[in-house]
Formats: sequence, structure tokens, C-alpha cells
Amino acid sequence: MTPRLGVCYYPEHWPETQWAKDARRMAGLGLTYVRIGEFAWSRLEPKDGVFDWGWLDRAIDILGQAGLQIMMGTPTATPPRWMLSKYPDMLAYDANGQPRKFGSRRHYCFSHEGYKSECARIADKLGERYGENPYIHSWQIDNEYGCHDTILSYGPAAIEAFQRWLKDKYKSIDDLNAAWGNVFWSMEYSEFDEIDLPNLTVTEPNPAHVMDFRRFSSDQVVAFNRVQVEALRQHTSTPLIHNYMGRITEFDHFAVGEDLEIASWDSYPLGFLEDRSDQNEDFKHTFQRQGDPDFAAFHHDLYRGVGNGRWGVMEQQPGPVNWAPYNPAPLPGMVRLWTWEAFAHGAEFVNYFRWKQAPFAQEQMHAALLRPDGQEAQSWSEIEQTAEEILQIDWSQKSANSRVAIVFDYASAWAWDIQPQGQDFDYFRLVFDIYKALRLQGLSVDILPPTIFDFEGRDLVIIPGLFAWNKNLRKAVNSFTGKCLIGPRSGSKTGDFQIPLQLPPAIEGMDIQVTAAESLRPSEKIPLESGGHLHIWREFTQTKETVSLRTKDQHPALISKDNLHYLCGWPDDDGMDSVLKELGYDNEILPEGLRCREIGHYQLITNYNLSPVSYKGSKIAAASVKLFNAANNEIVLG
Repeated sequence: MTPRLGVCYYPEHWPETQWAKDARRMAGLGLTYVRIGEFAWSRLEPKDGVFDWGWLDRAIDILGQAGLQIMMGTPTATPPRWMLSKYPDMLAYDANGQPRKFGSRRHYCFSHEGYKSECARIADKLGERYGENPYIHSWQIDNEYGCHDTILSYGPAAIEAFQRWLKDKYKSIDDLNAAWGNVFWSMEYSEFDEIDLPNLTVTEPNPAHVMDFRRFSSDQVVAFNRVQVEALRQHTSTPLIHNYMGRITEFDHFAVGEDLEIASWDSYPLGFLEDRSDQNEDFKHTFQRQGDPDFAAFHHDLYRGVGNGRWGVMEQQPGPVNWAPYNPAPLPGMVRLWTWEAFAHGAEFVNYFRWKQAPFAQEQMHAALLRPDGQEAQSWSEIEQTAEEILQIDWSQKSANSRVAIVFDYASAWAWDIQPQGQDFDYFRLVFDIYKALRLQGLSVDILPPTIFDFEGRDLVIIPGLFAWNKNLRKAVNSFTGKCLIGPRSGSKTGDFQIPLQLPPAIEGMDIQVTAAESLRPSEKIPLESGGHLHIWREFTQTKETVSLRTKDQHPALISKDNLHYLCGWPDDDGMDSVLKELGYDNEILPEGLRCREIGHYQLITNYNLSPVSYKGSKIAAASVKLFNAANNEIVLG
């Protein structure tokens, strides 16, 4: 399938006389898709039960007749003001018990049954009217679950729903008390309705209590999404999509994705470098106009896994954004590079945000393909070039599953946020560090859910920081014949957030016990005999298995038995290189800022650097890409 380009468009923001011209310019640029509708509830239903469909009917017709396929959004991320009058208790509450007031967006609690029914109703109305419209390519449900810290709500609706959820899970209050260890600090309950939400406690709340609240909160997102899926499915068979975000771990994206056909995410490489990166200031300065060479790629691979192979970029940054601490402009060439990189990771589409820069409201400083005066912005020519280039490539051969994979577990992100045991221990960062080490060796990587049954077709699977084992994952590990790298901190808790009595990591077939663990200050690094260090986290173990790598103070760092390997700490970059070499991965490290990715029989090279880099005997310009035929190294593009 040839990938396509698209754009996010808001016809309700512009005079109707302008729509046809916009549609012609979109098609002329080489765009195929246009996303509309996801924030338009107040224009679709200006009063409760009073609908105005005419403007949307005409917009769909104009865009469709111009040859554009429409991605229709349900507008549930922006409930109109009359909705709050109808349901004054629908607002989410922050951890300090304050309501998240009206005046921007995402001002709802996932647990509010009244608002959830309103979302099902508007989805049903939209599906009934447009479900069989030939111009509709797909449906986006809501917008950016988790954006603006809106998954965890601490209000009345959440309290009632959480108590019901707990009663359904545990049935008996005695079973809950035992699972949570509530004998500690006299925290035992007599009834489920005595249980409050785990905020505003004097000191740390019970971690098992918090973990169940995090599970509950994730389940509420799944249920919220599902009511709209069920409403739309009555009227349409076109794909359903949600647009996830970067480094959002508050809910299980794999669980939401089970109800959808396609996953997507909103890629803002420069914004995310400024406000979601663990890199130091020197790194951020060097890549301020290009973005982290691995951050977008990681999410491409993650959401390919969430979408079971079908995914795209719903919003691609085309210029400076408005929401990061600093908002530089992309280096010329980067919009094209980001687009090609997404295609290299299997994206079906890349949509740019947005068509025209808004001269009003919160996002007026957010760049678009057109300036507020309607003139072409900087990225226009790069998109025009990319639209022509993708038609020159043979896309008939899809990329096979990567031989290397990482298991990503959202529950582990919750667990180590609840009880990090060191302020630098962050699950996402641990997984990302390992992912980056693999990419530096030129490897393509798949990201898998923890519920996977087998690892067929893989040579190496890495399971870092796993909170607790589940039966499916144990089965996959036990039947796997390739190399499996597990740890650190994997299997260190039971599902009830207790230390297993047999001691972690509880890997079947390996005789290892973690007897103690320590978190390390940023200034402390434990040298490895083979090069590099452990930092952030280290475990002390006793074992009868082979110690493959040691620290210089003679503690095990990597323990091996047959195809299973346990990592007893968090390696730095050089340390991870030593670990991979021990596993047989001794590829030449790519130059800084240079990355590669297989696309069927092609290999795409991306250069995130400020200067040209030589690779395979060819010079790759700064902020640019080259596409090679992997069989003969012939340059196909670039």
C-alpha cells in the first residue's frame, strides 16, 4: 500500500466561501486525507438536542468532490458549555481535589456516566448521518487521551466508580484487605464504600491501593472509548482510529487499541524534545531544530504494535509549536525527514497539523502549512517534494517482523511511578535507553504488548523492568528458542504489589534471587569489567547460573543460562553496548545522529545532524534522508 499525506482542517474556523479554494490547494499539494470535526461539538449541536448539520454536510461534499478522503472526528474532547450546565459534576478533578474548569478542552471525567452516554449519543448521530458517506475514509474517536494530565480524576464520579470497580474485582472486603496488606498502619476497611481515592494522604498511600486506582483509571478510558466504538459500529464498517500522544503512559494503549482498526499518534519532535526528554541541555541544544533521533521512531514502533501493524501519524509538526518551554523552527529538510521516517516504520499516512495557522485563541502561535494570511509557510515545499517522491517507490513488499523486539508494559510504568525507590527510576526511560542502544547498532525493533503468547520469528526479545509476570508472557518466554534478555527489576512484585516470597526475578528455569537492590545518585556509576557502567539502579543477587558480566567490585551484572539472560542493573550507553556484545550483537555503532530502518527491500538512512555524514560510501546531507536498495546499495532516493 502506498502511504499517503494528509492535513488537519477546521472548516468551522474559516468563511465557507474559502472552503473550495482550500480543498483545491490541498489536492494540488498532493494531499489525500483531511481530518475534520474533532473539536466542533458546539457548532454541530449549539443547544441540547438542537443540531446544525448543514455546514458539515457542505464541507464534506466540497472536500470529497476535490478528491480528498475524510477522517471524521467525534467531538467528545471538547464538550460544549451547555453540557456543563446539564452535568455540573462531569468535570475531572486534579490530585488536590480541584475541578478542571471549563474554558479550554478535555474538561471531563472518564467515569461520569452521564457524559459517557452523551458521547455515545453524538457518536451515534454522526454515524447515522455519515456512516455510509463514500467520502469518509475513517473515524477518529475523541482526541489525545491523556493530554493535559486528564486520565487520573479525583472527583465524586471517580470515587463511586472506583468503589464499584473494586467490589467487582475483589467481591469480599476481606480479600481486598489481604491483597493490599491493609493490616499495615491499621488501614483495614469494613465496607467498600469506606474506600476513598489515593490522594491527599498525609504521606505515601498504600502502593497496592494506588496500583488498583491506576488500573481502574486505565479501564475507564477503555470503557469510554468502547461506547463510541459500539455506537459507530452500528452505522459504518470503515476503520476506527484514536490519536495517541508521546510519552503518555497513564493508560494501557494496547487495551484501547483492541477495539480499533488503526492506531495513530501526534508527532511533535521539537516540542517533545523540550518538555518530555531526559536528555541533557547540550543534547537539547544540538538537536533543538531536529528532535531526538530516536524519540519519534520509538513511538512509531510502539503504535505499530498498538495497531497490530496498522498505524499512521494523525498530527505531524510542520513548524514551531506553541506549547513547549521553547519553540524553535525545524531545520530546513526536517519535515520531509520526519515524514519519510514514519513511512519507513510502516505508517499508512502522515497528516500535518494544521492547514492554516489560526489567528485567534490558544493555538494562534502554532505553525501550519499556511500562514494566517493564507501564504505558504516554510514546510510547503518539503511536503510537495515528499508527495512526489512517495509515488516513485515500489511499496508492494512490506517489511517483515523485526528480528529484535522489546516488550512494553504500561502497568510497569504505573508501578515504578508509584514506588520508584529512587527519583531517577522511570520505566519509559529504561525502555527507551535500551531501544536507543539497539538503534545505534542499526537494528530495526518491534515493540510488543506484555500479553503476547509467543515470540515466533524473533532472534532477540528484551523484557526490561517488568512489574509482574502474567501467564501469557511466561508461556512466550518458556517456549522461545531465541535469546531473551530480562531485567532489571522484572518480576520484582506480584500482581498485588507485594514482593514475591521466593524473591524476584522469578524466571522459570533460572536459579537467581535478587537479595537486595539500591538506587544510585546521579554522580554514582558502578564500572563494568567489560566497559561502561551501571547507573540509576543496581541489584545484588545470588545464583548458581553463569555470570556473563561482572561489575569491577565483582558483583554479577549479567547472568545467563542457555538462551535466558538476566540484567542486574541499569546500564549506561557504553554498558548497554557491552551487554549487547555479550549477546552476540557487535555491529558497528552508527555515527551520532544517523539512524537506519528497513522498508521491505529498502533501507532508509536519516541524518539528524547539523552537518553531512558519510555512510556506505555516500554523503548524506544534514537534516536529510537517503533510501538504498538493500540488495546492491544502489541509491533510490536522496
